[in-house]
Amino acid sequence: MNQLEIFCVTNKQVPQLEKTKYKLAAVGMNKFSDIYLTCDTGDNIFDKEKYYSELTFHYWYWKNLYAKNSKNWIGFCQRRRFFIKPETPESGININNLNKYIVTEPENDWDKYNSIICSPICVSGAKKIKLLKRGWRNLVKNPSIFFNKNKETIALHFDMHHGYGNLDLAIDLLDIEDKDGFKFFVNTENNYNPHIMFIARPEVLNRWFSTLFPWLERCEKKFGPEKFKGYDTTRILAYLAERYLSFWFRKYTKFKENPWIFINH
Repeated sequence: MNQLEIFCVTNKQVPQLEKTKYKLAAVGMNKFSDIYLTCDTGDNIFDKEKYYSELTFHYWYWKNLYAKNSKNWIGFCQRRRFFIKPETPESGININNLNKYIVTEPENDWDKYNSIICSPICVSGAKKIKLLKRGWRNLVKNPSIFFNKNKETIALHFDMHHGYGNLDLAIDLLDIEDKDGFKFFVNTENNYNPHIMFIARPEVLNRWFSTLFPWLERCEKKFGPEKFKGYDTTRILAYLAERYLSFWFRKYTKFKENPWIFINH
């Protein structure tokens, strides 16, 4: 029998989420009730939550709970972003009726796959003024970007929003088997599967985390504290993981893209 356990990572208590089937996972410095799993015990990176965001809990789960898992599927979402059932309407969903629409059980066709990831978002189509302001160094190298939105790639978007050249620095620290492929991916694709959300078979989860966290640790040492400042770069490690997730899951797993929703509350 297929069983699914989804952990919803949050930096504050959300009473409405306490009524769902989610396992609630706490990160950050706020106080939480006992129904929230905390990630400041055992092998942890709790003191780095400012840089790792929800990955703080992902790491803790992998190091402390993964070996005790008994479920066929394990998933992670966020307090404002959730996997929803494929037949869910496009409007009318809010935090109070969310429980009716979120994914809490494996779908009938999941046996064909070993991972479920978010439906992609497209990063092309930036306003010209933003391209000039934030992407001028990319335009100097390739002026045709300004006239062809298909050339507004993941790499350009990252350079514009998370520090010019930082993605290239991080890619140079990847394992050799992914370095060239990931570089090609970010320089040719203009969509990716966002939010570091996924549902996967346990063996996929273990392979993913075993690749991801050593890379991010190398990035952390390479960048140093001076890179972790301001809105654009404080959580650059999480932004890197978000882009790499798309590449890695598409390359190494039999994946299905699933609709998701953002609910501000």
